[in-house]
Amino acid sequence: MSDSSNTPEPAAATAAAASAQGEPEPIKAIPLRRPGRWIASTIILVALGLFLWGAKTNPAYHWDTYLDYLRDERILKGALVTLELTVLAMFLGVVLGVALAVMRLSPNPVLRSVAWVYLWIFRGTPVYVQLVFWGLFPSLYKVITLGVPFGPSFADFNVQDWRAPFLFAVIGLGLNEAAYMAEIVRAGVNSVGEGQREASTALGMSWSQTMRRTVLPQAMRVIIPPTGNELISMLKTTSLVTALPLTTDLYGRARDIYSVNFEPVPLLLVAATWYLVITSVLMVGQFYLERYYSRGLSKQLTGKQLRALASARVAGEEGH
Repeated sequence: MSDSSNTPEPAAATAAAASAQGEPEPIKAIPLRRPGRWIASTIILVALGLFLWGAKTNPAYHWDTYLDYLRDERILKGALVTLELTVLAMFLGVVLGVALAVMRLSPNPVLRSVAWVYLWIFRGTPVYVQLVFWGLFPSLYKVITLGVPFGPSFADFNVQDWRAPFLFAVIGLGLNEAAYMAEIVRAGVNSVGEGQREASTALGMSWSQTMRRTVLPQAMRVIIPPTGNELISMLKTTSLVTALPLTTDLYGRARDIYSVNFEPVPLLLVAATWYLVITSVLMVGQFYLERYYSRGLSKQLTGKQLRALASARVAGEEGH
């Protein structure tokens, strides 16, 4: 009859077997308890719930008016105009911003000076003031004439016939955005190693070819994230086009409606809801665009890749 007191425990037997095979002993990890985290989360959730309940039961919000105008045709048309302003102004800002960044990095001192002065003016003045100026542009210049100075003119453009508010809103927003995009592009270009440019020069490429074929494609992974943030910021900045004045955008439509029914709170909530919807869509697009340009840079495997790797390892062990 054997003595049970001398029988080794299962854990001890496992440790002894692991030591015999030269493997380290298994570690029994105990999760760290964080009661403060749970308490803080509970307080935040309770406070948020109380705020939402108070807003729902507060008659000053006029939720019935909010629901009535959430899908109003005028609001939807305003949201479409806001999207048009955002896309066109951002396109102008990106194209001009790339040109300004290239000018700042150019070895030509005249181009560098012109780009610096442009950034100094448009980054140093508020965008609202710039939009007010563009709203006054038709009163400053009635007709724009193209031709030789002190010589014959080739074409005359009557500014009064243009779709002035929308056009000048795109110009004002785009020119302001170009100053910020220039710095974003310049930072992205500077992130590319100097060896890449030297290699391109050794292959016989000119400075412009090096920028276009070697530097800018690699700089996109640095340029894309802040550009997405600028796009979202541009969407919200379009609410300032009332300075021109332009009232066909989302905020302008909401303001026109609550100036008639005298219920600003629900109409502002309607405008905020549509801004959030559009911003959410843009954020999803930004996420996939960043992931596309970041391929091959991150060494961290996704959950799907880790599961596939574990399955392949198990299958290999079973095969042996």
